[in-house]
Amino acid sequence: MCVVNMSSQDKKTDSDPRHEEDQSSPASEDNKQVICLGNNEVKSRAVVKYSAAPPPSSYALLQEKTDLKLPPANWLRENAQLGTAGTTVLGSSRKSKPFTSFGMAYDFIDCIGDDVDVVSDSENIKKLLKIPYSKSHVSMAVHRVGSTLLLDELDIQELFMRSSQTGDWTWLKEFYQRLIDQKWQRKKKSKEQWNEKAILSKFLYYSINSDGTAVPVPSDTEQAAEEGCGTAAEGPSWPATYNSSTTESEGSAIPKEEQVDTYTLGHVSSVSKEQNLPTLFNEGENSQDLRNDFVRNILWTFEDIHMLVGSNMPIFGGGRYPAVSLRLRDNNKPINVLTGIDYWLDNLMCNVPELVMCFHVNGIVQKYEMIKTEDIPDLENSMFSTRVVKDIAQNILSFLKSSCTKEGHTYWLFKASGSDIVKLYDLTTLCEEAAEEKCQNPFTLPVAVLLYKVASNMMLKKSQNRKNYGTIRTLLLNCIKLLDEERHPQIIASAHYMLAELFQLDDVSEDEGNGESLRGGGSEDSYSDEEEEEEEEEEEDESCSYSTSSEPQDDSKAVAVIKSVGELSVPEKYKSTHQIRPNCTFPVSQDKEEKCRLVLSYVLKGLKAVDNSIKKESDLPAADPSTPIPLKYEERSQKGARDVEKEIALLLDRVGPCNEELKVMTRSGMLPGTWQHRMKLQLFLKASKAYFVLSDAATNLLKYGRALRYIKLALQCHDGYCSISGGLHPQVLLFHCQCLSLCGDVQLMLAQNASNRAAYLEEYNYQTKDDQEILHCLHRESSCQAFSMATDLASDPEYQLIVSSKCYEAAHDLLTSGVLKDLGQEQLGQVLKRLGNIRNEMGVFYMNQAAAMQAEKQGGEVRRSVCVAEQELWKKSFSCFEKGMQDFNAISDSVNTALLLCNIGRLMRICAQAHCVTTSEHSRGEFSPEEALYYNKAIDYYQRALKSLGCREGHSAVWDSVNWELSTTYFTLATLLQDYAPLSRKAQEQIEREVTESMMKSLRYCDLQTESARQPLYQYRAATIHHRLASMYHSCYRNQVGDESVRKQHKALAEQHYSKAVRLFISLSEAPCELLRTLLERVAFAEFTMAGQNSSAVKLKTLTGALEIMCETRHAFKLIHKELLEQQEKILMPEDSDRPEELHEASDSSSSSELNTEEVVKLTGIFEPSFSFLLLQLIKLSTASKRKLRIYSSIYVQMIISIDQL
Repeated sequence: MCVVNMSSQDKKTDSDPRHEEDQSSPASEDNKQVICLGNNEVKSRAVVKYSAAPPPSSYALLQEKTDLKLPPANWLRENAQLGTAGTTVLGSSRKSKPFTSFGMAYDFIDCIGDDVDVVSDSENIKKLLKIPYSKSHVSMAVHRVGSTLLLDELDIQELFMRSSQTGDWTWLKEFYQRLIDQKWQRKKKSKEQWNEKAILSKFLYYSINSDGTAVPVPSDTEQAAEEGCGTAAEGPSWPATYNSSTTESEGSAIPKEEQVDTYTLGHVSSVSKEQNLPTLFNEGENSQDLRNDFVRNILWTFEDIHMLVGSNMPIFGGGRYPAVSLRLRDNNKPINVLTGIDYWLDNLMCNVPELVMCFHVNGIVQKYEMIKTEDIPDLENSMFSTRVVKDIAQNILSFLKSSCTKEGHTYWLFKASGSDIVKLYDLTTLCEEAAEEKCQNPFTLPVAVLLYKVASNMMLKKSQNRKNYGTIRTLLLNCIKLLDEERHPQIIASAHYMLAELFQLDDVSEDEGNGESLRGGGSEDSYSDEEEEEEEEEEEDESCSYSTSSEPQDDSKAVAVIKSVGELSVPEKYKSTHQIRPNCTFPVSQDKEEKCRLVLSYVLKGLKAVDNSIKKESDLPAADPSTPIPLKYEERSQKGARDVEKEIALLLDRVGPCNEELKVMTRSGMLPGTWQHRMKLQLFLKASKAYFVLSDAATNLLKYGRALRYIKLALQCHDGYCSISGGLHPQVLLFHCQCLSLCGDVQLMLAQNASNRAAYLEEYNYQTKDDQEILHCLHRESSCQAFSMATDLASDPEYQLIVSSKCYEAAHDLLTSGVLKDLGQEQLGQVLKRLGNIRNEMGVFYMNQAAAMQAEKQGGEVRRSVCVAEQELWKKSFSCFEKGMQDFNAISDSVNTALLLCNIGRLMRICAQAHCVTTSEHSRGEFSPEEALYYNKAIDYYQRALKSLGCREGHSAVWDSVNWELSTTYFTLATLLQDYAPLSRKAQEQIEREVTESMMKSLRYCDLQTESARQPLYQYRAATIHHRLASMYHSCYRNQVGDESVRKQHKALAEQHYSKAVRLFISLSEAPCELLRTLLERVAFAEFTMAGQNSSAVKLKTLTGALEIMCETRHAFKLIHKELLEQQEKILMPEDSDRPEELHEASDSSSSSELNTEEVVKLTGIFEPSFSFLLLQLIKLSTASKRKLRIYSSIYVQMIISIDQL
């Protein structure tokens, strides 16, 4: 059973400009037809990808006795129905060229590489499948592109006729003379053969005639046709030698392609070309006229073999037979096996279900016979097994795929006439071994162009099928290996650019995440190391099932040999387990620098190819690539820092978009619009992107000197790009903004890490050989100095901050220009954030300088006014902070706005501290109005910061920081008012009110409820505030004279704040001295209260309360005792250590955290008399109660004894 699948639908669309036929044949009403072929089974499916012929029309049934020797009226006239078949069979057209497969491959580039196994003329396919049945010679050129084989007829005789005029190919001629079977000689066709061809041609023209009558034509026309029969076949069909360089033919006009009447057979969806992969050259098919001249191109699937074939067979239709093929046979000559296979394969390839045979005797029509395609193998005298044909096809394909392993090489499949041996030679290797200089391979350029086109087509789909990256790389490397750089610099430069484009530098993280998929897309690298090739050749010898050494003299040069054509009929005889070597996988590295270095190496090779192709010598002196170009380093003065603004302004003028195209010759002699000009633009831009990624990676590794060097190179590449570009594309401007932003980032980090400057300088001055050579290529077009000041490594942090700021400003100005106003909104937000940040950094820098200047003046002469230098620093700092807030407000960044407001608050506090007046005795003077003014300004900015944040939930850390600073400012203001009260300007009561108000506001911002790292600080601050307020009200109570109600209020407030302070200090274990002091002040407050009381009972009650307070000091003394013990243990522990440095470190750590012993001694000195006084007063007032008197007396005696013992 043979199932012939004649599907009428093909779901795929083709990106080629040719048309694809949705219905493979009008004859196929059903998608499948089941036909019987004995016990044989074959599967066939054909889809017409392109057709230049109109839909099939019905053929004319000639009347019996029609004389085909008489020509019809339309004979040899151009007819779309017949296409070229009517004249080809007559021999009046040129012989088909040896590059027909390349023409089809160019047109259907999507199929090449993986989808199709074979691309060839249908005649070549039939000749291969008839090898076991035929004694005729076979000579074909075989090329491999990916997993696709391209087959072309290789007419050696005609090649030698041509080489006799040029003198080349003598090496192949000598080799062929040793190899050739003398039986294979080109014989001129006899007159009888030409008559048979003329009868067939006339029969076809009769068949398209509506009336079917024979109309004679003038004798001169017939005579001219017969003359053409004898001369046309002798004309050369090989194209000229591929020796013209791109630059020589650049100015010539491209010939227009021949217009062909094509009929739209279905919808074709075209693939849009990516902007970064333009068609960069016109070599190959246009210059050598490699066109697809077939009437139809068919995607034919025979069993599991996918073939793209070209066919010129006329197809007729109409009536109950919508598609038939017409054949003319001499009734006296039976159909043989070769003819049957020929008819059967033609119908399968074109999906024609039936064959109409017209029989004639000496040109007189006798009869017609209709034969179904599936019945052809069973015809009398031409019976053959379709399964055997299938086995032949599979064996030949396996043989070729296993043997033709080197991509880009030209293989020669040869079988001599009458011989059963089929041999395969590698002509490329034989050509390389030849000693003569003029050994040229005419297939070299078509193969190289095809490799490039297939790689380019895969690149267009790289986002959908990234596993092909290894295959693309192999195709391009092989393309480069095939070509001479001096003759074909354009293709070589384009291939190197595409190799660089394989590395997606825009999204490196995504490439890293898809590493496994890239590794799986490898293909064989034909040009690997010699050791690898030797190993692979040994593997081939072991795995292949055919012999390579049957005839020592003839087969020593053969790659592979089929000893007998009969072996091809054995099922799976050549089903080799040998896999085409996938040893050229795409190099996947997790290291960004390694990826970018590969890109730069390809860019450099592309630039060299372009520079070598430019005929005009540059005016620049020849540079030595081995001599490094210095990356200029200069010490920048303050004047130089100010000059950076002028240079940045010039930079903006240079990179601004321009609508006018460059019209003058470039520095190196390039003309605008040439391929060299377009290629250099692409390569410069790619190099700039690679250096940008390197700089970004170095920044992430904290290698800021290296990062600055790379971003300098990136900007130099961009400078070269600007020098040869008349106008900049918006995407290029966006990338330039990214470079300026990164340059600003690096300069900022260098300013913040000035301590490592020596290491950064060493990184900055290092250069690789590739970097040096790329710089020399850049200097052919530009001086590369436009961005020198922005990328120099300076020693002054202020200069670096200024440069960073100006880089961000330049990027901002570009993004807000007319060209990028609508395109760079996302990037604009990032640049504004960077601008705000750098201005904050500059504000902090100037603020710290002012604080340092203020600290230097501490302890010096009396200061009554602020110096001019300090004021200038304040102004610079404040201006930077304000500009930064504007930037953050523009992007609604409330958090960073709050931080800048917080920094301004700190600046106001520094200003307040600077206005502190010191007397001649170096003591602090009264709290000045200027101090109050700046502290109030600071408070205002802190409150604005809180308002900007809104609430704590969204940004708790920032909120807590601002909250703490605000509380601190209120506390500092109140403390200064309290300790250095301006009594010369304000009344005591007013000062007390202001102190109380500020302290309570500070207390309000002490968050005692929220658990955080600052909670102990808030508790200590709150306890201190309560203690200070209690002390102030204590003082007011002692000193208040007059209004008793006011004194009572002060007394109550003092008691209240003392109580809260004690409670908060007790909750803190780190403040025992403060707790003890607060308790002793509270006892003193009770003693003073008792002194003003008259009743003994009231006094006794007050003293009892004071004694209870005194008992609470027990907790404070325990904490003090515990800390003293811990300090003593820390000092004694290192005594057992043999290393003195450990003792030193331990003593340092203990001294940093030990208690203030002087404070402890002082408080203990206050405690003893106060406790004694309380006991004595209690003894005096407790005479009425003997028990209490006895207790107090016993305690007093024990205390006296203890004091004496100490």
